[in-house]
Amino acid sequence: MLGGLVVVLWIVVPSALGSDIKRQESLFLKSLGLSSRPNPMSPAPVPSMLWKIFNQRMRNPSQNKKPDLCYVEEFNVPGNVIRVFPDQGRIFPPHADQRPSLCLEKRLFFNLSVMEKEEELTLGQLEVRFSHNTYHGQVFDLHLYRALRISLKGMGGHRLSRKLLVSQSFRLLHQSLYFDLTEVGQSWMDPSKNLGLTLEISPRSDGDRVAGVGESCAGIQHFLYTSFLAVSLNPLQCKNPRKKRSEGRVPFTPSNICRRRRLYIDFRDVGWQNWIIAPRGYLANYCYGECPFPLTEILNGTNHAILQTLVHSMEPEDTPQPCCVAVKLSPISMLYYDNNDNVVLRHYEDMVVDECGCR
Repeated sequence: MLGGLVVVLWIVVPSALGSDIKRQESLFLKSLGLSSRPNPMSPAPVPSMLWKIFNQRMRNPSQNKKPDLCYVEEFNVPGNVIRVFPDQGRIFPPHADQRPSLCLEKRLFFNLSVMEKEEELTLGQLEVRFSHNTYHGQVFDLHLYRALRISLKGMGGHRLSRKLLVSQSFRLLHQSLYFDLTEVGQSWMDPSKNLGLTLEISPRSDGDRVAGVGESCAGIQHFLYTSFLAVSLNPLQCKNPRKKRSEGRVPFTPSNICRRRRLYIDFRDVGWQNWIIAPRGYLANYCYGECPFPLTEILNGTNHAILQTLVHSMEPEDTPQPCCVAVKLSPISMLYYDNNDNVVLRHYEDMVVDECGCR
């Protein structure tokens, strides 16, 4: 029986431990706004703008200026989450009432449902670009419409009722076109109001004659790329976005005294390397050590902790010592793929232990 009991414990204990680990992972992922551990199947390339912002935040700041992780200086708007949503729309097939000069009619759709209900959209920016230029200075006209509702009018089946948002001309000069669609994006926070956009592109006509329609339009739909950049602010995580944190260091103390210890977390060690883009790991640190009587100033003890150590010195069996805990923490920024394979740049509070103290 004893041998059998040992075997049973050997099976049950690791299973319970694995369950606890998965529970802790689930809680942490939930704090990151993720329903489960992401598993990107065909990850999109990271937009250069997100790399720029991430590197700016990770770079050592100047002597007196600290980055405000609840404000995006590059766009001059409040925000602590930046996402880039790929286009999930499709090319419209030709229909009877389509203008013969039209190069492209495409539905654009960006699924914003992954955004949390507490988030406030502070910037919505549409990017339209082409992978290469073979049009040698050809001028195009661009019209962007917002889809309002589906109409059953006419014999062509379902058509979208729409509102013109943008009308402009452009040349394909290896430069992206950007459009501020913040108000539209804010309304899309209600999924029932998100019917997408319609993009139309046609070559600029010369009088009554369209210049080289067939040649100018050839292959244009295959080189078109669109995305929607959304900056949002979660007020629950940014209650005091301008608050400064202390940068003081705990002086050297004996090894058994409460102080900050070095802990580097490598995301590869926990199996997260396939969805966290950057950083690959970070210096998290932890607090460890005793809070002996009498508490000195360097141990950052509260009045309660001071009195507790005094009582402990007289009645050590009845009253424990204060605990060594983190008293100052700082955030980090993370660049990752979410559960829908969107590229997200977000900052998270209380990730790095800066100072320890007795509580």
